[in-house]
Amino acid sequence: MKKKNSRPEPVLSLAESIVVLLAILGLLGFLIIIKQQEPQAPLLIAFVLLMIYGRLRGFSWQTITKGMRTGLRAGVDPLVIFLTIGVLIATWIFSGTIPTIMYFGFQIISVKFFLPTVFLVCTLVAIACGSSFTSVSTMGIAFIGIGATLHFNPGLTAGAIVSGAFCGANISPLSSTTNLAASTGQIDIYKHIKALLWTDLPAWGLSLVFFTLMGMNAHAASLASIHHMMSGLQSGFWISPVTLLPVALLIGLAFFKVPAVPSLGLGAMLAIAIGWLHKPATTINQVSDLIMNGYVAHTANKTINALLSKGGISSMLTSEALIIFALTLGGLLIEFKIVRTIIEKVEEKVKGAGGLTVATALTAIGVNLLVGEHYLAIILPGESFKESFDHHNLPRQCLTRILNDAGAAVNAIVPWSVSGVFIASTLQVDNLAFIPFAVFPTLVTISCIIAGFSTRASQATSKAELVLN
Repeated sequence: MKKKNSRPEPVLSLAESIVVLLAILGLLGFLIIIKQQEPQAPLLIAFVLLMIYGRLRGFSWQTITKGMRTGLRAGVDPLVIFLTIGVLIATWIFSGTIPTIMYFGFQIISVKFFLPTVFLVCTLVAIACGSSFTSVSTMGIAFIGIGATLHFNPGLTAGAIVSGAFCGANISPLSSTTNLAASTGQIDIYKHIKALLWTDLPAWGLSLVFFTLMGMNAHAASLASIHHMMSGLQSGFWISPVTLLPVALLIGLAFFKVPAVPSLGLGAMLAIAIGWLHKPATTINQVSDLIMNGYVAHTANKTINALLSKGGISSMLTSEALIIFALTLGGLLIEFKIVRTIIEKVEEKVKGAGGLTVATALTAIGVNLLVGEHYLAIILPGESFKESFDHHNLPRQCLTRILNDAGAAVNAIVPWSVSGVFIASTLQVDNLAFIPFAVFPTLVTISCIIAGFSTRASQATSKAELVLN
């Protein structure tokens, strides 16, 4: 008996694909930016509407379900990392690690040079750990607390943290996104990083100037409030170099290329052991509650209680929901071939190294806006434009550099992206408050586009020299 031929899936035209994308971006922009709603509900609405549209358009339920799974599969690692970082934050407060960083920070940081110091330290920690998320969730939390005491705008402090963390992760050989970009272009990691330095160092330098100038305008904080904060930290937590051992462990594990989840888990376990050493009366049930619900500070200082009552698995669940909706929405856009249709048409129209650079960068930014997942923002443009770079006789590191700069770094300044959600949740600063001050992702994207046009100019010069010779 012959099986019925399955109905062929519809193919959306370029015009229809563009209309669908503009409708989704318009809906998200209206609800999140204009109406100032939390991103979860707008993303869920956009996902449901796209699902209904796809079904009415002729896509099967199996295709729709496959699209959801495709999107979620790309985000499994970040989702698990989020939960583990929630545990890390709670345990590092419990052990006194973050309070100790804050305490010593108050002793050595100048008010005028606070912002550039934040930027520099977060850059170095991200390079050492290979993770922007780790830098944000450890040093970032400490600096947010210090900044609040020094009366800095939380959005400005968060901007310095994010800029430093994502710059450091971009050029670290231990970074997962940097390695992914290099592997997508099939080139050596150090060849890729060498190419990145041409765009990232100018953007880093300009960012440092920006935060230095912004810091110069800061008003001096009251010494009494600083001493009061330091006294509160001393009375409420164990302030000791011993509590910094989890930081050393995390950096050491990163050096030996231990993956993120086991590194964060081991860092949390060491912090629990140190906390137990200081508070041996802590029960197993209390530790379990700490892991699940986070740390709750009980000091005489209300500011400390507000700043250091955070972390735990439950603190990340709202962010997890947002990412799940964003990934499923992105999965449908991929499965309906809406993104692919537009990329292919853009690729056909591209001319020259400069145009190819702009097209690749805009595609990476577009994937960030629509899918919100930094790995896909590297993989999709990388696989789509790889042959075009070869066709134009451009070295692969020109492609991989764009994937890192406009793909991984830009993810930080998209409110509903994996990185954007994580930063807002961890630092407890609204996305729209820190995005204007997170200047590095914008500067490095501009820098990589300029480098693309410079590549065309240098190629033309090289050809002219060959002709003359």
